[in-house]
Amino acid sequence: MRQNSKLQAIALGVLFACSLATGYELEFSDADYSRQVCSGMWASQSTFINVTFDESSSQGQVAMVIYEWKDVKYLGVTTSTTDDSLPKTYVCTTDAVRVGLCAYDNVGKFIFSSDDGTTANQTTFWTASVALNQTSGASSDSSGLWESPEDLHHSLRQSSDLLNPSPYGTVAYSQPIQYQVRKTGYYCAAIVPVTVLNPAVRQAPTDVPSHPTYNGVVLFRNTFDGQLPATDYPKVNFYLAMFLVYVIAGSAWAWLCYKHVTELLPIQYYLSSLVAFLVIEMVANWVYYRYLNAHGKTAASVVFLFVVAILDAGRNALSFFMLLVVSLGLSVVRESLGRTMLKCQILAGLHFVFGVLYAVGIVELELESTSALILLMFVIPLAFTLSGFLMWILYSLNGTITQLSVRKQRYKLRMFKRLYYILLGTVVIIAVFFVISSMSFSDRLAEDYAAKSWKIRWWLLDGYLALLYFFTFWSIAYLWRPSENNRRLAMSDEIAQEDEDAEDYDLETLQQRTVAREDDEITLVNSRREPEALAEDHVVFEIGDEDIGSDDEGETAAKKRRGGEHRTSGDKEDGADEERQGLMHKNRDE
Repeated sequence: MRQNSKLQAIALGVLFACSLATGYELEFSDADYSRQVCSGMWASQSTFINVTFDESSSQGQVAMVIYEWKDVKYLGVTTSTTDDSLPKTYVCTTDAVRVGLCAYDNVGKFIFSSDDGTTANQTTFWTASVALNQTSGASSDSSGLWESPEDLHHSLRQSSDLLNPSPYGTVAYSQPIQYQVRKTGYYCAAIVPVTVLNPAVRQAPTDVPSHPTYNGVVLFRNTFDGQLPATDYPKVNFYLAMFLVYVIAGSAWAWLCYKHVTELLPIQYYLSSLVAFLVIEMVANWVYYRYLNAHGKTAASVVFLFVVAILDAGRNALSFFMLLVVSLGLSVVRESLGRTMLKCQILAGLHFVFGVLYAVGIVELELESTSALILLMFVIPLAFTLSGFLMWILYSLNGTITQLSVRKQRYKLRMFKRLYYILLGTVVIIAVFFVISSMSFSDRLAEDYAAKSWKIRWWLLDGYLALLYFFTFWSIAYLWRPSENNRRLAMSDEIAQEDEDAEDYDLETLQQRTVAREDDEITLVNSRREPEALAEDHVVFEIGDEDIGSDDEGETAAKKRRGGEHRTSGDKEDGADEERQGLMHKNRDE
C-alpha cells in the first residue's frame, strides 16, 4: 500500500509539474471575432494543451472542442441539403435537436458528423459542455480530463485506446482543462458561448437571459521547453548551426589571412571585417530566439528585435555594396570610382533602411490577418533596392569583363567570369524562390493555409535565404581568398603566353605600328599622289643571321631605318631641284 501511494504521489507530482510547464500561450475572450485559437505542435509523450479560464471574470456556459486540423471535416453538420447558402451548424442546441441535426445528449457540445462511418473515438475530436462558476446545475463526470490529476491518471490507465475521451453531460469547471497530444500536427481549441434558459431563475417575461462572459489562456506545451510557437522554434537550432558553420569557415579565412598577411589587398581586409560581422549576426539571431523562447515577448525582446534587424539589414547592405565596388573593378582595374562611389553609398543606405523595416515587419505582422497592401509596403521598397543592386552589379561586371578581355588579362578575366556565373546563378535561384513563395503566400487567406504551412514557414521566410546567402558569399570569398601572389596580380598586367599575343608586348612591333600609322596619315594627306615604288632602303622585314638581342639593338636598327628613309627622301628632293634648274637653263638658251 505504501509503495502504491508513493507511485501515485510521484505521478501526481509529474502531472502537476506538467501543468506548470511553460509553453506557447494564446489569450481568448468572448469578445474575440474568431472563436478558436490554433497552433502547430511538435509532439512527444509529454506534450499537451491546457485551457485555463479566469474564474473571476468568467461565468455562464460554453461549448468547447479541441481537435487536430486534419479532422476539421468532421466538425459541424450541414444545416440544409437544399439551401447551400446556409452555413454549417456547429453547436448542438435545442433547435438543432428539434430538426434532427443532433441528439439531446449532446446539447451544449460541438456536433461530430461523419459520412464515412468514422467515429469520434477514431479521431482527435474532443468536445464538452462546460459551466463556468455554476455548480448547482452542473454534473461532474469522472471521465473528464480536468477533475484532478489523479482522475486523469486513472482514466488514462483504464482506457489506453481513448487518449482524450469526451465527457457526458455538462461539467463544472474547477481547474485547467488538459488535452493530451501524441502526434505532431496543427491543433485548434474552439470556445463558443451557449445561452441557457433556466426556468427556476427567470421570473418575469421581460427578463433577458444573461450572455456568458469569459476570459482565459490556451497553452500549447510542445516537446521543447519554452514560449516560442512551434512554427518558430526551428529557428533556434538553425541559427545555432549557422553560427557554428560561420565560425568554422571564418577560422579557415583567418588562417589564410595570417599565412599571407604581407600580401593582403584592401578588398580582403573588407571581406575579413564582413566575415566577423556575419559571425556576430548569427550569434545575435540565435540569442534573440533563445531569449524569446525563455521569456516571451517583452519590452526587452522588442529592443533585441531592433538590434537583430539592424544587424541583418547592415549585413545585406554591406555585402551588396562591397560586391558592387568589386564589380566596378576597384583596386584591380581602376584606382578610384570618383562620384560613382557616392552613388553606391546612397543605394547601400536606402537598402539598409528598407531592410530594417522588412525584418521588423515579418516578425511583428501576422500573415493571415494583415492586408496585402501593408505587406507590399514592406516588401516592394526592399525589392526595388535589391533589384537596383543586382542590375548595377551585373552591368558593371559585364563592363569589367569586356575591358579585361580587350586587354587580354586572362587570369583576372577568368576570376571575374566565375564571379559573374555565381551571381547569375543566385539571381536565377532568387527568381525561382520568388515564384514559389508568391504561390505559397497567395493562399494565405485560405482556411487551411496555416495548417499546411506552419512547418515550413520559417524556411520560406528565413532559412532558404540564409543558406543561399551563405553559399553565395563563401563562393565569392573563395575567388578573392588571400594567396601568395595577391599584390603581384593586383595592379599589374599579365604578359602574353601565346605567340599571336606576344606582338602586343614586343617593342619593335610597337615601333613598326607607330611608323605604319604615320605613313597612313601621310597617305591620307597626299591622297592625290601616285604611290611610289618601294625602294631598296625601305626594308619591311630583315631576315639575317644576327638576331636582335636587346632593346638597344632594336632601337639602333630602327634609327638606321629612319636614317635610310631620310636619305632617300633627300636624294629625291635633290634630283627634283636639278631637273628644275636644267629646264630653266634650257628656256633661257631658246
